[in-house]
Amino acid sequence: MPQISAPAMFSFTKLSVFTLASTLALTLTFDSQAKEGMWIPTLLNAVEGDMQAMGMHLSAEDIYSINEGSLKDAVVHFNGGCTAEMISAEGLLLTNHHCGFGQIAFHSTVENDYLSDGFWAMSREEELVNPDLFARFIHRIEDVSEAIANSDNPEQTKEDLVLAATDGSGLEGKVVAFDFGNSHYLITTITYNDVRLVGAPPSAVGKFGGDTDNWVWPRHTGDFSMFRIYSDANNAPADYAAENVPFRPGHHFPVNIGGTKEGDFTMVFGFPGRTEQYLTSDAVTRVIDQLNPARIQMREASLAVINSARAESAELRIAYADKQSSIANAWKKWIGQNKGLTELDAVGKKRNLEMQFMARASAAENPDWMRVISSMQAENLALFPYQLARSMFIEWVYYGPDILDFAQSFTPVIESWQSLEERGELDAAIAKLKAGTENHFRQYDPRVDEEILAALLTPYVSHLEPQFIPNSMQNIENPSAWASEMFSKSPFSSRESMEDMLAKPSRKSFSKLSKDPIFKLVQSMRSVYFDQVAPSYRQHSLALDSLTGVYTKALRNLFPEKAFFPDANSTMRLTYGRVEGSSPYDGMEYLPFTTAQGILQKYIPGDADFDLPLDLVEALRAGDWGNYADETGSLPVCFTGSNHTTGGNSGSPAIDGDGYLVGINFDRSWESTMSDILFDETRCRNIMVDIRYVLWITDVYAGAGHLLDEMDLVRE
Repeated sequence: MPQISAPAMFSFTKLSVFTLASTLALTLTFDSQAKEGMWIPTLLNAVEGDMQAMGMHLSAEDIYSINEGSLKDAVVHFNGGCTAEMISAEGLLLTNHHCGFGQIAFHSTVENDYLSDGFWAMSREEELVNPDLFARFIHRIEDVSEAIANSDNPEQTKEDLVLAATDGSGLEGKVVAFDFGNSHYLITTITYNDVRLVGAPPSAVGKFGGDTDNWVWPRHTGDFSMFRIYSDANNAPADYAAENVPFRPGHHFPVNIGGTKEGDFTMVFGFPGRTEQYLTSDAVTRVIDQLNPARIQMREASLAVINSARAESAELRIAYADKQSSIANAWKKWIGQNKGLTELDAVGKKRNLEMQFMARASAAENPDWMRVISSMQAENLALFPYQLARSMFIEWVYYGPDILDFAQSFTPVIESWQSLEERGELDAAIAKLKAGTENHFRQYDPRVDEEILAALLTPYVSHLEPQFIPNSMQNIENPSAWASEMFSKSPFSSRESMEDMLAKPSRKSFSKLSKDPIFKLVQSMRSVYFDQVAPSYRQHSLALDSLTGVYTKALRNLFPEKAFFPDANSTMRLTYGRVEGSSPYDGMEYLPFTTAQGILQKYIPGDADFDLPLDLVEALRAGDWGNYADETGSLPVCFTGSNHTTGGNSGSPAIDGDGYLVGINFDRSWESTMSDILFDETRCRNIMVDIRYVLWITDVYAGAGHLLDEMDLVRE
């Protein structure tokens, strides 16, 4: 069993010990309400006192420091869409199973089915290399709002600031607008590209509950996977090389084997993707009535095809596992979001706020504030046709038939053969296409893709105005026959045809591709989008953002009694709350913890969502939890908290008041899916896998206790 250190080994400077009187005071003022807000780490001084009153024993400097190691140095932007955390001094990284799912699927075959069986590297040599996977750390976040506001040329000033901060340093940088342009921050980062798969439980653990339980509480999902970052000998980023060594992070989280309990302080640190807290009532109405239903229908059509195909064979189950997961996640979220927005009367609440806003703006006699809501509503009306067309284009090209994106990747060579040849870049471009072709056909079935193409045509056409639909896609009476003809005539559907062409590439063969029906289809869609949709979408979006900037600034001035935070924008944020359940409906109470007993209660042999490996069933029935049991003798699996999270927070560390890791964020409850638009303190809960379950699966079930040996385990 791994050695467990005493909590005193933790190196952060703690606050002084509370006196008995102050402890009683904190108990008497227990605030059970959720804490809305995703806070920029550099501004935590504003909420430090509130966090400490709720049970945090750290300072804002412990969380984010420029000059010393701090919590932020253990938080990773994982592959641009998830969060992860460092859990050892040897580069070991923890994130969600669904965040590493693409890599697990990439390495899976029928012979080595890591999706079904799990994967555990028992030595460093067995860790698996992942092309194109990266881990990015925040170096510094600096407020440059004044420099941008005072500049005659803001764009040039941004470039100058980035250059000054990164030149010759190995860092990357960008200036990011917050709060619709009311503030700007210079963010410098460092990126590591050698990130290897270390461990993942079977999907029956990492995805237990499947689509049935997705976005639902109570939950029993062991949603975690482990990777390791490698660097060169100097701890600097390096592309994969056998001689690379484990990365040494500036900080890694001690792991609290004692876990957490109801009422304990928690904070979630990560990279939330996007929230829309400042939509006006009319915009929310369109989300509920038009935008979400259109997107839901598109994804339902794809999922019907994919789910049927995956039931046919092990090959198709593996090939389409990642695509099914990525499509289903947002599909179910949008369904829940519409339900929550309707139940909470989000439109009515927005209208009420707008009426209060107008009254206060009139009292302030500020004409810009008095007309900003009506101006936003007019801009929303003008924007929406293009917003819907943009969303449907994304659903079709990037979440629909894979052949479209594959054909699109050939565009640069098809259209620019001569110029690439003249610049000496043709060979590299062909090599890139060869690699892309190999990757595309690795997990691809043309029959399934053809069925997806046919299935999406009707919902795509039905939701769009005619000017946004290519002529070749209009008035098609038989989508299946249309799709069949497209695929039968296209070499893009055949691995053999594409590999033969790329083995002996010629200008003539690439020129013929320009007349291919699939290539012509995707080009016509791109032409309509970039000529008729994108320019107007950008124009109206920029105008709306400018107005929303006026609106959010006015809100802060007119409602000083309320706290407002910038919408999430994939930058580092911190949210805090407590471990707590909820009572979202009359007569219903959700407890904050689930245990291993619930896994067995949900277990259905042979079921796609609730089946379990027999050896796991035996281990769960044996009930040997070792050091990982709670005070009742049960093994905690998941827990909920009142932390305000969104997409991008997947994999985020759940941290206790001492800065120890107690869980991994991976979801929100069904009653919380609308929180990107409307946060409700009584029902919004994030879902985290308990670190004790992670450790038990890794150590006891998988027999990978050597990974715990490199962690700093504490019990508090």
